[in-house]
Amino acid sequence: MLKGVRLTLMVGPLVPIPVSQSVLDALVSVEVTSQDTGPSGFSLAFTLDNRSILPTLFMIAGGSQIPIVRVIIVATVNGTPHVLSDGMVTRTEVVPGSDAGHSTLQVTGQDLSAAMDLQDFSGLPFPAMPAEGRVALLIAKYMFLGLIPLVIPSVLIDVNIPTSRIAGQRGTDLAYIKQLAAAVGYVFYIDPGPKPGMNIAYWGPQIKIGVPQPALNINMDAHTNVESLSFSFDGDKNGIPTVYYYNEITKVTIVVPLPPITPLNPPLGLLPPIPKQLKPAGRGLSRYSLPQAIMIGLAQSSQWAEAVTGRGELNVVRYGNVLKPRGLVGVRGVGTAFDGLHYVKSVTHKIKRGEYKQSFQLSRNGLISTLPRVPA
Repeated sequence: MLKGVRLTLMVGPLVPIPVSQSVLDALVSVEVTSQDTGPSGFSLAFTLDNRSILPTLFMIAGGSQIPIVRVIIVATVNGTPHVLSDGMVTRTEVVPGSDAGHSTLQVTGQDLSAAMDLQDFSGLPFPAMPAEGRVALLIAKYMFLGLIPLVIPSVLIDVNIPTSRIAGQRGTDLAYIKQLAAAVGYVFYIDPGPKPGMNIAYWGPQIKIGVPQPALNINMDAHTNVESLSFSFDGDKNGIPTVYYYNEITKVTIVVPLPPITPLNPPLGLLPPIPKQLKPAGRGLSRYSLPQAIMIGLAQSSQWAEAVTGRGELNVVRYGNVLKPRGLVGVRGVGTAFDGLHYVKSVTHKIKRGEYKQSFQLSRNGLISTLPRVPA
């Protein structure tokens, strides 16, 4: 690998172990995609001869009732380990090579949320239990995979009286957890780390605050640490998110405009796009109570304000760190309109022998930075 960068690959059923050096020597490329919401995925490519045991290694659990072949990818940069992915194999493919003795093994997979989507548990009752308790209980079923629940209680605590109605699960554990999150304007994702074999299963509001990561610099001579960086501004994207609530007692429809800026989604730009129209904050909100509809609407409307989007690519060795999603990062050298703090929406790691690059996507809710300067 590169100077200052070391790759560790761990594979095994349920409890992965580090692979041998011969397996690492056969590794051609690694690609890991991490998003701010939704599942993350990985892809491994190996070159092998036709008598290699690699296909057996990744399909060893194929005959079990719940086939889980777990893969952990760790990149150590300047002595600091970063868990890039912890998931399970979902597909293996062997592609014959140009000669009879060699082939290519392509292994793709998804984070451990795939294990929560295997079995349908529809009908499982949860008497007198709020949504937070149900989510924590469902995540606890997967603690043997290293999942640690981080559940943020909602202000909309709704506990059904068992004599009137008992809440029941609909679909798989993953589908039901996402359904409960959507009902209160929350998100659910699994964040690998901080140690190999550990994962944080987060259920709560989407947070766009925190300590910024090292700045992305361009057009700054020796301080430039990105290979490409571009931004765009969509002035027609923003609108006034609105909840339409029908009061059955007064028979009157109440129109509630919502601010796209909240304490968890602060303004990162001084000049947001001017709202030109009212937009419904979401579909089907009329079946919820007014506070619940407002919470869901706030979560959905925060996405509309992201009128500034950016994308680029960096070399990890020159950057000196690993850029991570779901956090803030500073941008310098682009110009007054786009310099400042941005939110990292997604990151794709691309690792080959002698090369470690990252492509990324950024977003912000306005032009011109709210800070006079960003930390380097």
